[in-house]
Amino acid sequence: MKSYPRFKAAACHAAPVYFDADATVDKACAWIAEAARKGAELIAFPEAYIASFPVWSGVWAPVDTHEFFCKLAGSSVLIDGPEIARLRSTARKHGVFVSIGINEASPISDGCVWDTNVLIGDDGSLLNVHRKLVPTYWEKLTWANGDGSGLRVVDTRVGRIGALVCGENTNGLARFALLAQGENVHISSFSPRWPTHPPGEAAYDLEAAIRLRAGAHAFEGKLFNIVASGFLPPDAIDLISRDNSRARQLLEEASKSVSLIFGPGGAPISEVLKEEEGIAYADIDLAQCVVPKQFQDVVGYYNRFDVFEFKVNRRANAAAEFVNDLSPPDFEGDLQASLAAEEAR
Repeated sequence: MKSYPRFKAAACHAAPVYFDADATVDKACAWIAEAARKGAELIAFPEAYIASFPVWSGVWAPVDTHEFFCKLAGSSVLIDGPEIARLRSTARKHGVFVSIGINEASPISDGCVWDTNVLIGDDGSLLNVHRKLVPTYWEKLTWANGDGSGLRVVDTRVGRIGALVCGENTNGLARFALLAQGENVHISSFSPRWPTHPPGEAAYDLEAAIRLRAGAHAFEGKLFNIVASGFLPPDAIDLISRDNSRARQLLEEASKSVSLIFGPGGAPISEVLKEEEGIAYADIDLAQCVVPKQFQDVVGYYNRFDVFEFKVNRRANAAAEFVNDLSPPDFEGDLQASLAAEEAR
């Protein structure tokens, strides 16, 4: 008889230390330790947790955001940098899986930053790196487009884990790309707030959007969905508003995000965190994913793969492709060969 993993998941409703990657990693490591003590084996952090979500682009004109962009770029981290190494060491120490959003720096461009989700194994291994395919709305002023290289589901001892970042959870094709790989544990990471309209006007309801699309993916895929959203603390509002009353009003009136965990029926199975930082926990039993697939299994019998065709390009983007570049140039050797040839003539 087949057995199914059972474990406790944790969704962290947390704020970074804005523009301070080291301090934010310290906080993340402390939260990982706390969740592990509570028995969690899979711990998820919000979008762009290290070390700031660019909410200023929703309240300031682009000409007024250069200072914020420089600070965000300056606190972005490399995948092989010391910050990720510390997180990997902490995950290994506690024997837990960690999903965390970062501002990923480019090794070849100081101004190129990706909105990236990193999945770390319980042995400290780097399981997956997914760059958000398309930054949403004013996020395009900060982040570069990602690619399909991270549209992967990782088979682990706690289940087959996939992750999408914020608005990607509205992209049916991105979601299906993960479902088609057998995903049964999904991680959705979101921003803290998302201003869209002038003060006083009806605006984007971030909480409603999160509940709708996260619940829908859980229901469609018959899976568990761990939602980890950011939190915007008062000191961040002070920092971003710059004593401007309109900017402050936009930030304070914008709908707050929520963190929670959904079961395979599309309903919440944890507490809902919104008004303050904290960790939402839920017990996961993947055996609960089986019966719902009797009703609809969109990656099994409840589809027509002879009618629909779907192709995913998982080639990573690169600035250039160097052909037959087998070794570094030998400038000194080339010079000596040229002088020798000249003397021979």
